[in-house]
Amino acid sequence: MHASKNPEARPSSSLTGRAGCPQPVANASDCQLGVDKSEPSHSTDLAIRVNSRDPQTTTITVHDYDLAGTLASGQAFRWWPVGTAWEGIVAGRWVRLQQEGGVIRAETSEPQRDWHWLRDYLQLDVDLSAVVATFPDDAPMRASVAACRGLRLLRQEPWECLVSFICSSTKQIVQIRQIIALLCECFGEPVPLAADVRRLHLSSKLQTLDTVPDSQSEPPYVGCYIERAFPTAARLAACSETELRTCKMGFRAPYILSAAKAVASGQLDLTSLHALPTSEARAALMSLHGVGRKIADCVLLFAYGKQDAFPVDVWVRRALTDLYFPRRRPSARRLEHFANTHFGPNAGYAQQYLFHYVRTKRG
Repeated sequence: MHASKNPEARPSSSLTGRAGCPQPVANASDCQLGVDKSEPSHSTDLAIRVNSRDPQTTTITVHDYDLAGTLASGQAFRWWPVGTAWEGIVAGRWVRLQQEGGVIRAETSEPQRDWHWLRDYLQLDVDLSAVVATFPDDAPMRASVAACRGLRLLRQEPWECLVSFICSSTKQIVQIRQIIALLCECFGEPVPLAADVRRLHLSSKLQTLDTVPDSQSEPPYVGCYIERAFPTAARLAACSETELRTCKMGFRAPYILSAAKAVASGQLDLTSLHALPTSEARAALMSLHGVGRKIADCVLLFAYGKQDAFPVDVWVRRALTDLYFPRRRPSARRLEHFANTHFGPNAGYAQQYLFHYVRTKRG
């Protein structure tokens, strides 16, 4: 679907991104994109029910949340579908998630005092209807929202997110999963698992497992290694480049090693980036060897929630060109200006909808 008007003849959106925005901005807007103002807000008080009889499980009431679509949308690379459930590692904990309608059931291998870590990762307090209402009211965004209803942004741990997207350079999602799986198997610390978890040993033979429950997502789906946590910066900094190359990362090995040494030594303090304006945080990330604008913006969006970060990869470039500039090929500078001015205060969220729509939904 193409926009009905030439974007250059249309005034730029007055809703511009704000540097360092820690949460999606939920401004009221006349651009509804199918959002009914008469519906009640579902932004807060999403119930996480603590099971006193079984502190290893909980249920979460959600609204307009597509768990499968979110976990398979190219943000994170260590989720493994098992039937209708998903298994992965969050905040150093093995967790199994399963959605049935408006309820997500979570299970861990050890008792939990609270579930704030999961609430933060899944970004349960975000009012999606208010976020979507800030998107530009044009044909491509309407199509993206309709096709990807309930798609959310996760909030990932910065170090894992940084390494994952360094590994993403010129790789397809299935290949990124392979690299990350091997990296965790070789250098990650063991984590407790539930008794019924199928253990994978990927170094001998990478396995192709079940396809993603969302049949429209990209196959094949390669199993994530969930027996070990993501390796720390200090652990990877102690590796040789040759050791890292055994994880099939190729020319990315020196980039990972350089980043690990910078983080482990304190030369780059990933925690401090939360408080920095987006431009300064981006510059800090791009000071690392092998980290360009796209990788930096992915980390800023998926690990720090900076909504004025708008990663442009081959899929997003295709979406912007095909959907907004169908009759001409815009320059890179023109695309950057358009992305920075057209999509409003939740531009990062809009980018993920465009990315997932063009990659998996649009023929």
